[in-house]
Amino acid sequence: MADLARHTLVYFAPKAWAPLIAPDEPALLRSWAADGRPAIARRILCDDGDAIALGVPLPPALGKRRVALRCAPEAVVRTTPPPLLRDAAAAAPRAWQMTIAALLLCDPKMRCFGSLAWQHLTGLDYLTDTSDIDLILECADPATADARAAKIESVDAAAPMRIDAELVAPDGAAVQWREWRSDADQLLAKSPAAARLVDRTALFA
Repeated sequence: MADLARHTLVYFAPKAWAPLIAPDEPALLRSWAADGRPAIARRILCDDGDAIALGVPLPPALGKRRVALRCAPEAVVRTTPPPLLRDAAAAAPRAWQMTIAALLLCDPKMRCFGSLAWQHLTGLDYLTDTSDIDLILECADPATADARAAKIESVDAAAPMRIDAELVAPDGAAVQWREWRSDADQLLAKSPAAARLVDRTALFA
């Protein structure tokens, strides 16, 4: 449980959620679990110990602050991956719809996180005029990563928003599509525990 994949959604029973929240936090956050909303797995820090490392990004109206939490594994009711882009698309602005349709041609099973995912999951206002679209594409090998990054680059050229997409190797290491499209020999790969530079040739080894 402590090694949850990045962006995993974690749901709690309301009675398990309440002790995690400081009394001075917004009422919206205190009722978060009761309203059926999840937290998200975050990068593990040294002082997290054996607890599950979690976060909740508050909407822009509450300062867009990220609240860091930790809890015991037994407090978790269920976990799910982040939503599929095709499911979250209805929460996106009309101006994004053609871009989303083009992205789904690249990988119908791509998932999303960030502002679009949170607006879809909560019904709250997360998207603004400057929001990016944050995507996750699982890639089995370098050839798949090459093809999907090239497609994203072609869509990005005419997109009304910035496209931030993570290409995820089978072991869970994730690299940004722009880095993969570069000619760099070493790439910044993110995992649940850390972000580190890895050799391009080792990412899908």
